[in-house]
Amino acid sequence: MEATKRNSLKDKKRIVIKIGSSSLTHPETGELNLTKIEKLIRVLSDLRGEGKEVVLVSSGAIAAGRQAFGHHKRPDSLAEKQAFAAVGQARLMMIYQKHKCKCHKHSKKCCFFCQKLCSEYNQTAAQVLLTKDTMVNDSSRYNAQNTFDELLRLGAIPVVNENDTVSTSEIPYVDSFGDNDRLSAIVAALIGADLLILLSDIDGLYTDDPRSNPDAKFISLVPEISQKYLNMGKETSGSSVGTGGMSAKLAAARIATDSGADMVIANGDQVDVIMDIMSGKEKGTLFLAHPNLDFDLMHYLNNEY
Repeated sequence: MEATKRNSLKDKKRIVIKIGSSSLTHPETGELNLTKIEKLIRVLSDLRGEGKEVVLVSSGAIAAGRQAFGHHKRPDSLAEKQAFAAVGQARLMMIYQKHKCKCHKHSKKCCFFCQKLCSEYNQTAAQVLLTKDTMVNDSSRYNAQNTFDELLRLGAIPVVNENDTVSTSEIPYVDSFGDNDRLSAIVAALIGADLLILLSDIDGLYTDDPRSNPDAKFISLVPEISQKYLNMGKETSGSSVGTGGMSAKLAAARIATDSGADMVIANGDQVDVIMDIMSGKEKGTLFLAHPNLDFDLMHYLNNEY
């Protein structure tokens, strides 16, 4: 059964890929890992070349802002987080966007990076910043859906993040999605994606946290999310730059699979794992779509799982 289900991933056409902060940064410093981001862009471009529609939900705005300011410690204050996010989101889009390098006035490293990324790939990135208010308002949600559909029709790669300057998972004082795992699942449901890939710092779902329990067993396939699996959702993220633990990923899986999308949690240490997943290889934990005929996105927006 699992081999058949894995092979069916080859045929998925509309894919949402979420990559977390810990997968985009150097663990020692928290600074952006430019080599890994370049590889990610190449993978996304290859998927587009195969005729896939791709949406990227990218964490890392606050981490990128920290790097821009030379601030290596994770910020604590709300004001710091908002400021880092404002600078970092622009920095991330500069990296993802494909245009001729205009960074000659800046550092040689920045110039080299932009020249390499912006000139090699014939793709167009589009920034989409969302807030929970956007999604709970019927008119705004409908407009967001239309925007995604049009961007994908035009062949762009939407790069999505929560609008961290006013509402972020790292900033708990405002009404937010909670984390980018949940946001990516909401985006997948909104646009009718048939596959969601969550890249994180863990190989997939285990019976317990494998970093503290060596006897934890890996779970390759989840046919349906039951309470047994939800009980495994401990806060397992040990990163200083990300926020989502396994409980957040299981909440995302509930949203995605109920909306009709398969979902895979995999380790983002090597971004080529995306192509492995798309070729049907047994990578990560596969959650099978289990469409809820009464699926209502508003219900999932207003309830925690």
